[in-house]
Formats: sequence, structure tokens, C-alpha cells
Amino acid sequence: MQSPSRFSLTKRLLFPYSGEDLLTPKQGLRVVLAWALLFSLPVSLCVLVLTWMEGYSAQGILGSVTFAFLSGAINFGMLSVLIVVMSNRAAHIRQAWKAQNGRS
Repeated sequence: MQSPSRFSLTKRLLFPYSGEDLLTPKQGLRVVLAWALLFSLPVSLCVLVLTWMEGYSAQGILGSVTFAFLSGAINFGMLSVLIVVMSNRAAHIRQAWKAQNGRS
């Protein structure tokens, strides 16, 4: 039987790391992709529904959905890069502080 996770579902999807250790590039990429997709897809689906209800042409719908997805992916991807960098910086500071004070 699996033990229950100590993180909520949202935390497990968006940032499933404790912050104690530095994130590897693979873990950082996972966070960036999760943020870019999990926030951009719902926005794109809302735009799809709204443009379809307004009666746009197929080209207009495709252009609007593509723009919404790409702009969301870029914005939330950049935000997640900032979060990964700050998490790694905090973990580095924490490790240096523990080494300086003799704690493991």
C-alpha cells in the first residue's frame, strides 16, 4: 500500500520539490513545462470556446487559440524559470548556512 503524499495535488503538479536541495536541470525543465502547459491549456480552451461562440472563421479561431497558447506558455514559462532560479538560490544559501553552522 502506498503512503499518502505529503504534498497537495496542486503542489505535486506545479512544484513537487521540498526546496532543501538544488534542482537538477531535468527537474527544472519539468517545472517549466508543467507551468507552461497547465496554465496555457485552460486559457486556450476558454479562447476556443469564446471565439467559436462569437462565430469567428476557422482561421480566426486557430489564430486566436495559437496566440493565447503561445503567449501563456511564454509568460508562465518565464515565471517558472524565475521560480526555479530562486528556489535553487535559496537551497544554495540554506546549504551554505548549514555547512557554516555545522548542521547536516
